[in-house]
Amino acid sequence: MLVENPQKQALEIIKRLSVIYPEAKTALNFTTPFEMLVATILSAQSTDKMINKITPALFKKYPGVQAFADASLAELEQDIKSSGFFHNKALNIIGAARAVVSRFGGDVPRNMADMLTLPGVGRKTANVVLHNAFGLVEGIAVDTHVKRLAGRLGLSTNTDPVKIEQDLMALIPRSEWGNFSYYLIDHGRAVCDAKKPRCPECVLNDICPSAFLFIKVK
Repeated sequence: MLVENPQKQALEIIKRLSVIYPEAKTALNFTTPFEMLVATILSAQSTDKMINKITPALFKKYPGVQAFADASLAELEQDIKSSGFFHNKALNIIGAARAVVSRFGGDVPRNMADMLTLPGVGRKTANVVLHNAFGLVEGIAVDTHVKRLAGRLGLSTNTDPVKIEQDLMALIPRSEWGNFSYYLIDHGRAVCDAKKPRCPECVLNDICPSAFLFIKVK
């Protein structure tokens, strides 16, 4: 359900959530752009907390892009098994590493078009890496939290992540594109839970068209 003035709604959401989550940023640990890419690929269908348990040993074992490019698929699968979907993730990490080495001189590309040519990289992953590794914004990362909250808050009626991203980009100043995802992600984790949103304690409950709709009356 869209609100009457989605742009005004988006700006008010930013105003309020930026106060509550002033340090909103990725929770994934990394020291290089390629580590950010690997961590983001691993985080699909997993949690940042779980990935942060895996990556210290992983990045020590594979210290750089070339090491991942030369990795044994079977061995890497075992190294990342606890992240889930480890076969596809291992394939994508090795494929991305080889592409970065062969086509980009060992450096993770700094633009959306080139990022999207890497195995396992869609717009969400590309947005996350570009923003966190390089401070660049070419879009808005839409994960499950952003998708859920964009709908509940009346900013988009779409269910496709790319269309949701387009809706949000039309409403939000470009200067806020990078931060906006993390405002919604942090708020989704802390308050606007998928199954049990805590509407009474939400700072947006007076402007949210979905406020209290998900609370069961006993």
